[in-house]
Amino acid sequence: MLNILKNKDKDTLVLSLEGRLDTTTAPQLETEIKELIEGVSSLTLDMQNLDYISSAGLRVLLSAQKIMNTQGSMKVINVRETIMEIFEVTGFSDILTIE
Repeated sequence: MLNILKNKDKDTLVLSLEGRLDTTTAPQLETEIKELIEGVSSLTLDMQNLDYISSAGLRVLLSAQKIMNTQGSMKVINVRETIMEIFEVTGFSDILTIE
């Protein structure tokens, strides 16, 4: 299960992810991003309460990053150690801006 808390203010969008980002829930995040991303120049993904991410979740992050490369910036914050390890092993720590 994945809960997505949305906070949009003008051209800034913050999505707080809670739970698991996997094959089942990745389409949910992808849909949310597609619906909200128009006109956004700053996208922040807060992963403080994200317990798990699968390759399906990584694909959604990559797709969001590609969109934001053309219209602004994207950063990932509050990454847990277990998820940071996944980012490092997959090379996503080089692609994403992680704070």
